[in-house]
Amino acid sequence: MKHPYAGVPDRQIWGKEPGISDGSLLDPVSDAPFRIFRQDRIVTAGSCFAQHLARFVDKAGFNHHVTESAHPVVPANVARKHNYGLFSARYGNIYTARQLRQLLQRAYGEFTPVAAAWRAPDGSGVVDPFRPQIQPGGFLSEAELKADREYHFRCIRRAIEEMDVFVFTLGLTEGWEDSRDGAVFPLAPGVRGGTYDKQLVRFVNFDVGETYADLKLALDFIRKKNPTVKIILTVSPVPLNATYEDRHVLLSSAWSKAVLRIAAERATKEFSDCVYFPSYEIVTSPDLSPKFHPVGSRVC
Repeated sequence: MKHPYAGVPDRQIWGKEPGISDGSLLDPVSDAPFRIFRQDRIVTAGSCFAQHLARFVDKAGFNHHVTESAHPVVPANVARKHNYGLFSARYGNIYTARQLRQLLQRAYGEFTPVAAAWRAPDGSGVVDPFRPQIQPGGFLSEAELKADREYHFRCIRRAIEEMDVFVFTLGLTEGWEDSRDGAVFPLAPGVRGGTYDKQLVRFVNFDVGETYADLKLALDFIRKKNPTVKIILTVSPVPLNATYEDRHVLLSSAWSKAVLRIAAERATKEFSDCVYFPSYEIVTSPDLSPKFHPVGSRVC
């Protein structure tokens, strides 16, 4: 008798997929609705895993579109130390979908957080609350930080409006929120600058509904500025470094990745020319990890 699964490709049936028994044959990457060409301007953002994607894009000969570069006289090693070229603009790690949404709003003047500067850990300068690790040693003054931030926002706007492909890696669901205006920081105050005050900051752990809502708002925002951009979503395979939930970090990591994976899947159903690349599945699979790890592999 016929049934709905009759005739579907072998990759959709566990018992027929040859890679299940032979890991060297396993390839979970499906066909994408679009192709990327070497001249396409690719903008990367997201968690620390997105840094690796950016490097692989460069090494593979594709166009990692960097709009915020160091001055030409600055030596390459110094520029790298100051996090130029790490991403398309010098925004550092963007761990949550809420951070991405707020960054876009801040860059276009639609949201100005109360927190403008934190005291550097050694007390000699200030750090950006939303990029606390971007400037080694911090900025000398709030005026210097403000000038750098204004230039940074111009570079973000240019990246958003010029890009052909946007690659965003979802990394975390846990974060720290300013109780005064809802601004979300990449790190808790006190870790890399500032002072932790539980009256001013609270722990948040975004669920599926919140994460998808933020991701949708961010992608809608981008598409209004750049209607033809192609979107690639990934989920970072890197486990949580720490959790503030009262449970084992392994459980929090699994919960977080499940939330992010669902949000990414929903986005691919909602948006045209939006595809999910299975970086999380590739790296965490014992059969696939060695195959996809070498430089130049299809991980990019």
